[in-house]
Amino acid sequence: MRRAWVWAAMVGVGLAWQPGWAAVEPAAGSIPPGLPAKLMVGLFEETGKTWMKDSGVPWNVRYRYFVKGWANNFGYGQHDGSWGLQYMKECDLQGYLPAIQYYQLNGEPGGGEAQFLVKAQNTATMKSYFEDFKLLMQRAKDFGKPVLILMEADGFALMEHQSQDNPNAYAAVAATGLPELAGLPDTVAGWGLAFLQLRKAVGASNALLGLHISAWASGKDIAHFSLTEPLEPEVAKVHTFLKPLGLAPNATGATWDVLVADPLDRDAAFYERTSAQDRWWDPSDTAPITSKSFNRYAEWLRLWNVASQKRWVLWQIPLGNSNHLNVDNTGDAPRAGYQDNRAEYFFGSGDTAHLEKFASSGVIALLFGRGEGRQSSYTNDFYPDGQLFMKSRAGAFLRAGGLPLPSDDPETGPPPTDTAPFHFEDGLQNWVMWGEMLKGVSSSTEQAWAGTHALAAQLVSTGTGGLVKVSVSNVSVPAGKTLSFRVWFPPNSRVSGLQPFVIQGPGGKWKYTGAWVSTGPMTAGSWNTLTLQVPANAVSPFAELGLEIFTNGAWSGTVYIDSVSW
Repeated sequence: MRRAWVWAAMVGVGLAWQPGWAAVEPAAGSIPPGLPAKLMVGLFEETGKTWMKDSGVPWNVRYRYFVKGWANNFGYGQHDGSWGLQYMKECDLQGYLPAIQYYQLNGEPGGGEAQFLVKAQNTATMKSYFEDFKLLMQRAKDFGKPVLILMEADGFALMEHQSQDNPNAYAAVAATGLPELAGLPDTVAGWGLAFLQLRKAVGASNALLGLHISAWASGKDIAHFSLTEPLEPEVAKVHTFLKPLGLAPNATGATWDVLVADPLDRDAAFYERTSAQDRWWDPSDTAPITSKSFNRYAEWLRLWNVASQKRWVLWQIPLGNSNHLNVDNTGDAPRAGYQDNRAEYFFGSGDTAHLEKFASSGVIALLFGRGEGRQSSYTNDFYPDGQLFMKSRAGAFLRAGGLPLPSDDPETGPPPTDTAPFHFEDGLQNWVMWGEMLKGVSSSTEQAWAGTHALAAQLVSTGTGGLVKVSVSNVSVPAGKTLSFRVWFPPNSRVSGLQPFVIQGPGGKWKYTGAWVSTGPMTAGSWNTLTLQVPANAVSPFAELGLEIFTNGAWSGTVYIDSVSW
């Protein structure tokens, strides 16, 4: 039953791509300079291979691992990083943005993943390690065009676990003697800052650095096992640990450019058959956030996007589909490899709805590749129609023009018009206020997420604070839809929490649904996107739809709400 959805989705579907029902909701943070305002799709490909070029598909990104030994071509060249530069040039000549999974510390002497922090505390090891990364930055500067550097898969989570959540635990940074690192602390936090500092010292501003966020970094695997855990506290815990490692403003004057994650490192059926582990995700659009689902993962991405104001690169996405044979892929025989549903989720339906969902959560790139040799490959992923799945489906998507991504680049500004159901361009649109601390609401031009106006809620919070709300009545929203609210609150406010909510009418037995979010991970003085999933069995029109605003002390100021949509 798990895989029956694929056939229902694909029967009668050709390869002409159609847009989904909802437009991409602009995510938080800017798309890094040098990257297109379109969702990028790429593949893993080794140096010297040409399958991507020969496929005739206009892929956007080509990636591979750089492991210990890359700096001297694994003993076959000078220790000058020229092998790495050659890979960047090779990608560029074929028309692709080069991307590198920099996975070196695991190959340094002294053990494996369990010794990650121990190796980072070894002065001689880290001196050699940082010298190699400096070489990479020098060769990236020589390349002179954008290159994505995805840093140390799972390494930051290993640091968090092995340091017991302490960014001030010892790591050899300034102690290595590298002059570029002399001003950084000898701590785990300094280890994270070292990459930013070496890029700055070399002047490789074209190198875009990606910070890897593991879904299990908090100690609870929110993607596959800890499904009843609320996502916000797990995001907040890891975010707090990573802020001094370069996610927050710091002494280097720079922060990480993107966040990086891998949805799964093997095909789901491989885990099912070899380890008796269920790592399948429910692809249903109505799957609850507390289920093992694409919806839960997308919400985790969105919370991180809001908290960090960074976009996402998803890489090493499994290539299995429902037509694979669930056998070891030992030579790329047709359909050899294990089944998965991630490629089909994104490209199996012929429209962009699922791509839009993940783009709205901050994703700017989907990079597919097998994380181990026995898994399915894009060279053998034949579908029942006889065509290679990724080549035909993703190829059709890219040839049709791909998916444009709205950008909040300050140079271009927000979208020029606001087409959301509640845009407040012409007034209050029947929104009203409640709560004695709320002194007035108006349509204001002081702030606007899109268009020129937003709803301004003036608060005068006294004593220990409390609750106010702004809302509208008699609104019809389809069941299962996701409501989006854009909210702006000023720095140093006493706004402690926000909660989008709906209250059903008599047909829905006056059921209340809300999603409280702390303002702690949000960015004051900037627009933050909040969402609320309407229950799948909700009955509209709703008696009330709105936003609750919580304060925790005496304060006067204005909160702005804009572009309420679904």
